[in-house]
Amino acid sequence: VQHVPTNVQRTFYSANCSAQNTRHNDILDSLHTANQTPRRYNNSSCTSRTTSNQIQHSSARRLSNIASKSGDVEYDIVVVGGGIVGLAVAQEITNRSNHFKVGLLEKETELATHQTGHNSGVIHAGIYYKPGSVMAKLCVEGMQATYSYCDQHNIPYKKVGKLVVATNDLEEKRLMDLWERANQNGVPGLELVDAKGIKEREPACVGTKAIWSPHTGIVDWARVARHYGTVFQSRGGIIHKSFEATEFTEIDGGVKITSSKGVEVRCKHVIACTGLYSDRTAKLTGCHAEPKIVPFRGEYLLLSKEKSKLINGNIYPVPDPRFPFLGVHFTPRMDGEVWLGPNAVLAFAREGYSWSKFNLKDLAEVLVYPGFYRLAGKYLGYGLDQMLGSIFIRRAVKELQKYVPEVEASDISRGPAGVRAQAMNTDGDLVGDFIFSSGDSGLGARVLHCRNAPSPAATSSLAIAKMVVDKMEQQFNLKLN
Repeated sequence: VQHVPTNVQRTFYSANCSAQNTRHNDILDSLHTANQTPRRYNNSSCTSRTTSNQIQHSSARRLSNIASKSGDVEYDIVVVGGGIVGLAVAQEITNRSNHFKVGLLEKETELATHQTGHNSGVIHAGIYYKPGSVMAKLCVEGMQATYSYCDQHNIPYKKVGKLVVATNDLEEKRLMDLWERANQNGVPGLELVDAKGIKEREPACVGTKAIWSPHTGIVDWARVARHYGTVFQSRGGIIHKSFEATEFTEIDGGVKITSSKGVEVRCKHVIACTGLYSDRTAKLTGCHAEPKIVPFRGEYLLLSKEKSKLINGNIYPVPDPRFPFLGVHFTPRMDGEVWLGPNAVLAFAREGYSWSKFNLKDLAEVLVYPGFYRLAGKYLGYGLDQMLGSIFIRRAVKELQKYVPEVEASDISRGPAGVRAQAMNTDGDLVGDFIFSSGDSGLGARVLHCRNAPSPAATSSLAIAKMVVDKMEQQFNLKLN
């Protein structure tokens, strides 16, 4: 990120995706919720000063020296964070090698409990994201990888498709811009359909023109993530639950990680995938605190069982580039429910899944951050409207009827909510791409951070894992096979 000093942090991401120069349309891309076969690991893609066996044996000897001095749990590599990205990374490491001892730390009693367990369940095709961005590339790769993985491991999913629906001339113009973007991203199977084509796919939906994405699907992402963990453990990986990493210390060429309960784990290298806490984890390891995580709660409504029968697949609006979030849409679920929304309101806690969940430290960090006020200044009216919609849910009915006229106020009720770990810079720009970074020296150089991985991170998780492990091999001078 341009505003992070290079002597503090080394950042890896597409050069044409500067967070500080993000335009409204680019901000939009990072907030909407992606086909190429994922690339295989190529030995030639990583540089090394010694042979693979020398690195592995040297690493093992040095780790053994640490182990002999401590008696604590020891690993070559530790992944911090048991969400879908962390679990995918841990699984990918064991895909490539069984010569390294790998552990994963998760602060909760179960895996996949936050962003992974509180999302819409959509397998995205990559329509919205800025062409050339890491997000666009990995979403398209990740979609096909997800379907292949689910087929291989018998995880159920449904290819229900998605309609992005325009209802007037202005929206049709924006739809065509989106069509060009999606084709640049290489999204497969897209069709432009007219009002008749909309009715053929969604008889209850009205519109003048739409993009039809047949490969958009739905899945239980928490189930997928837990399966990543099962595969990881089956290959010798160890998962430590209820381990909240609160301190990182450089020791004897390694890293000591201490939990909130005083339990210690030691390792050579760390990959941090801590989602809602990624900025705090970076700061604990001596890396730059920016981009800052500002939590936004997305609240869903539920469509009645009777009206849910009208919905076949995903029905989305055409993005309005004036606003940073997508707006109300219809999302079918694997259990037969149909979710409506979500909205976007500031959460008063990083795990603030309702208005009553309040954390003084979390809120204070937001309120003293200059970027938040710059963002609020840009979108004050929009933000107030979102808050009113959160309180008075019937305000959503008019927008829902724009696409499905048969929906009435009596057909909707309050549903679940999730909290998005949205990265922001001091200019108030919402960071528009995945970011992976590390420090230049000392403790920070031993840690590779996933700093910004919001939606479509679940869809992209297998592709993200390949990129992260590639970077890990290069940065830490390792060869995994």
